[in-house]
Amino acid sequence: MTVGNGRGPRAADPDESTPETRPPPPRTRPWQGRPAIALLAALVVLALCVVLSLLTGSEPVALGEVLRVLFADDRSDAAVIVHDLRMPRTIVGICVGIALGLAGALMQSLTRNPIADPGVLGINAGAAFGVLIAIVGFGIGSFTGYVWFAFLGATLSTTLVYLIGSRGNDSGAPVRLALAGTAIGAALVSATEAMVFLDPKAFDEYRFWIVGDISKPEMTVVVQLLPFLAIGTLVALSLGPRLNAIALGDQLGKALGAGLVQTRLLVGVAVLVLAGLATAAAGPIGFVGLAAPHLARAVTGPDQRWLLPFAGVLGAVLVLLADVLGRVVLPSGELRVSILTAIVGAPLFVYLVRRRRAVA
Repeated sequence: MTVGNGRGPRAADPDESTPETRPPPPRTRPWQGRPAIALLAALVVLALCVVLSLLTGSEPVALGEVLRVLFADDRSDAAVIVHDLRMPRTIVGICVGIALGLAGALMQSLTRNPIADPGVLGINAGAAFGVLIAIVGFGIGSFTGYVWFAFLGATLSTTLVYLIGSRGNDSGAPVRLALAGTAIGAALVSATEAMVFLDPKAFDEYRFWIVGDISKPEMTVVVQLLPFLAIGTLVALSLGPRLNAIALGDQLGKALGAGLVQTRLLVGVAVLVLAGLATAAAGPIGFVGLAAPHLARAVTGPDQRWLLPFAGVLGAVLVLLADVLGRVVLPSGELRVSILTAIVGAPLFVYLVRRRRAVA
């Protein structure tokens, strides 16, 4: 108890605090101060996931045989399985995971909302609407035809969200963009559902795309998507210092030289490119863009310079693990990757939110 001196209670001396009242020491992370080593460890885990993806499937192929045909395509059965089936699937899984992880981290930083994901800007709804336009309006029934309509739909919906969210005072503010994205997304979902119910044939085609999947990729599509992934990744990684400054507050971020409008515009472009190509290539895959940034933040803290590359690598790990698990979890057949990410991602996300206070 504090003892007075006759002129009122004496202020408590911090050195006199008891162990019960003393504040706990700040939490330290195992990798604190060594993010480069942690990132290297994450890349090693990703490499192991790639090997696992090349080995796993309905037709067993030994590790030695995989390594042999990997560098010498002799068109044997093992070479056909590795080069025509598992290699494109693995590359698509890596690309989609990197894109979703980066896009999710950018969205959570832009909106300062730890539960934000690329769907906030209406990207998924726009891509789905684009696919349905391709089916109903142009009679397209192949994945190579869907992919560019999905990308175009995502582009148009995101542009519309930015045009609406940038009008009036406080233009481009995270809350305005989130509200505009929610409204545009709801309108596009309603239009998509109406078209599906009015056209049963379109529904048959559409339902195969709407369940996110990477099991039937084509290398031509992979090659076409790689430049977009490279551009989106470079833009996203270059935004780390600006996002760190804006995280201190709009006024302080502006004083530190991070242009608010320009940064938000670049973030929007990067999210559009990354999330648009991921959704176009594999359909909607949930929880990766939500969970990967939280996993990355648990290792790196809020520093966007390290969080962004970590989120990309961990996103690829999540997608590949979910895809491999989907190949073996059933006695016959496979589960789509989006189903596995939802089953694994939902409880993981709830655990992360309950375990620690999320900081966007």
